[in-house]
Order: sequence, then C-alpha cells, then structure tokens
Amino acid sequence: MTDHQVHTLPNGIRILFKHAPSTITHCCFIVNAGSRDEREGQTGLAHFIEHLLFKETERRNTNQILNRLELVGADLNAYTTKEYTVVHASLLNQHLERTVDLFEDILFHSTFPEEEQEKERGVILDEIASYLDQPEEAIQDDFENLLFKGHPIGENILGTPETVAKLNSADIAAFISANYNTSEMVFAVFGNYDFKKVVKLSEKYFGAVPTNNVQKRRLKPDINSGLSVVLPKPISQAHCIMGNNAYSANHHFRDGLWLLNNLLGGIGMSSRLNLEIREKYGIAYTIDSSYTTFTDCGIFSIYFGTDKEKVEKATRLVHKELKKLRDIKLGTLQLHNEKQKFIGQIALGEENRMGVIMSMAKNLLAFNHIHTLEEIFHKINAVTAEQLLEISNEIFDNEKMITLLFEPKQ
Repeated sequence: MTDHQVHTLPNGIRILFKHAPSTITHCCFIVNAGSRDEREGQTGLAHFIEHLLFKETERRNTNQILNRLELVGADLNAYTTKEYTVVHASLLNQHLERTVDLFEDILFHSTFPEEEQEKERGVILDEIASYLDQPEEAIQDDFENLLFKGHPIGENILGTPETVAKLNSADIAAFISANYNTSEMVFAVFGNYDFKKVVKLSEKYFGAVPTNNVQKRRLKPDINSGLSVVLPKPISQAHCIMGNNAYSANHHFRDGLWLLNNLLGGIGMSSRLNLEIREKYGIAYTIDSSYTTFTDCGIFSIYFGTDKEKVEKATRLVHKELKKLRDIKLGTLQLHNEKQKFIGQIALGEENRMGVIMSMAKNLLAFNHIHTLEEIFHKINAVTAEQLLEISNEIFDNEKMITLLFEPKQ
C-alpha cells in the first residue's frame, strides 16, 4: 500500500504528495540538473544559478524574494548536488500558496541581472576559500576528482575561482535550456492537506510553465583505481580518505553495500571502525565511511583524521577491518543484528520530514517509483551473508582502492 500520491501536469512536471497530521508543511522543488551536466570550463555553473534564483525575478527584487516567506516565519533555502538542483521550504500550513507562488517565480522567471551576478560571484569565491580552509571537506572533493578524473562528476560543485570568474548570462541561459526538462522536475509536499488542493495549486502556478522536453545525455565516467597520493598541506592534523568506485543507485547490490557501510562506519558509535580505531586505540577522533549513489555510478569511501605519526597505524587497522569483511562471512546472528540496527535507523530517519520528502522526490525522478518503508525493509532483510562477502571482495579490493592523504607540512 502506497503512502503517497502523484499527479503529472500536461507539461510533465510531477506533483508528489504525502499526508502528515501536522501544522507544519515541508515542500521542495527538485530539478534533475546538477554539476555533472556542466560543460567543460563551466565548473560551478549549476551552483551559480542556484544562488541567483534568489536575486531578482520579473516581479520581485531580492528583498521581496527573501521576505516573502521569512515574514511569515517560514524557512526558504536551496542547494546543488552533482545531479540535482533543489529549492525547499518549511512553513505553516496556511502559507502553502504563498510558497508555491514564490517557487514558480524564482524557478521560471528569474532575470539573472549582471550586477547580481557580480555580487554572487564574490560570495561564491568567499565560499570556495572558506571551503578550502576545511581539509575534512576539501579532501572529499579531491578524492572524487582522483576517482573520476576528467569527468564533470569528479569536479567540485562550487567550481574554481578561475571558472566562476568567467560564468556569464549566456552560460546561464544555455544551461537552463539544455537541462531544465519539465518532465524531470518534481514539486513535493509533505503536509496536512487534501491532495486535490495541492494539485489545484500546482495547476494554477506550474501549469502554465512551457513544456521543455530537451533530452540530455549523461556519459558514464571512466574509473581510476589503484592510486595512492600524498599532498602536503598547511594543516596541523593529517586527513586521510580511501575508497573505490561503487554501485549505482539502481544496482541489485546497492542495499547490500548500504548495509555493509552502516556496519563498517555508519551512524552511531558501535560501527566497527569507530570501535577499533577510536574506542580501542584512541588514534582518531573522527572516523566514518560513506556510500554515495548516482544514476550510473557510486562512491564508497572511508575518512579519518589523526596525528601525522598515527596515520600508518590507523591505515593498517582500517585495512584489517576490510580484510575481515572480505574473508569472513557474517554469522546468522551478526547479520540479523546488523539488519535490525540499520532498519531501526531508517525508521528513525522518518522523523526528518524534509529529508523524507526530498528522498521520495529524488526516487521519483531516478526510478519513477517510490519505495515504501515496507519495501525497503524487505530488501534489507533479503540481503544474504554470501552477497555481503561478494560485495566486500569487489568494493574493498586493495588493488583497486584509491588513497589520498593530506599531510601536515614540515
């Protein structure tokens, strides 16, 4: 039984609704266009556009845009990923129409004035500088660039000072025309309404948006592997990331790797890496693993920060844990416990209603289907110890792993 409803407008924009008995609404508008869709030399363009959506439209200036929801206590924000551009808001239920009106205005009537472009260019350059001052963040992008060298999906979403400095109105118009396909847009609402009301509002504001069926072709990235890179940095602590190419969002082993990632370095203090490296030996304050999926590829990585003289031991201990997963099949009780832990964490995540509706909208875009919690739990419970062993030997293969170390300068 589904817990949501979907309606498609004639122009292809889909309306997703999930009911919640609450006075608060969470909604988002997601466009299937991100930094991986940028042309060579235009790194940072999708993020640049996201910033400029809030600057000026045919009907509103910057202050009117920013105050439209803040004056009623609502929260408005946006972000860009490698594959999506997302505008989202949290609000009291009675302000839904005000929000839909604003979404339509900034997404389809922004004017991108030159003077605002110059202002935001400066803001983004500061954002890049601030980001580079955080090695635990910067190392992730440098790692992805090593993994997907030469492909847009490996580039920093923010861009570089050189590329951001060159972006202009023609670039903006061309990117929107080539990537803002109305059939690859979802407006999603999580709130206490009748679905007919949500559809009626959507038809009123999004129904007149011109149809754009332009088809973009995303090229699957080539994969680099077996690299080890050390970069001296003006930092006091060493930062290390190691990982490999992983499964795409629709791969049949995806759920198994989610489970392995959670066991190894996921949420909570009881992950294997945290217990071994932090709790047992006390040689890293932060150590975790992550698994990120894209439509045609994925990334598995392990990150830790530690003192320079402890890097070798921490690395050795990480590889020891990976070898255990490659060599030793989980016992029946171990596997059961890991599944119960992961399922419980997913269930608790349902309390984050904005996160839930965003995830549902992205699933609708990626798969044209939204998995219920029951379906998700069924998939996790179906994972076998034999599959986890096979996944471990493929993804945690030492010969294919890339390691990047930010080392303090002498």
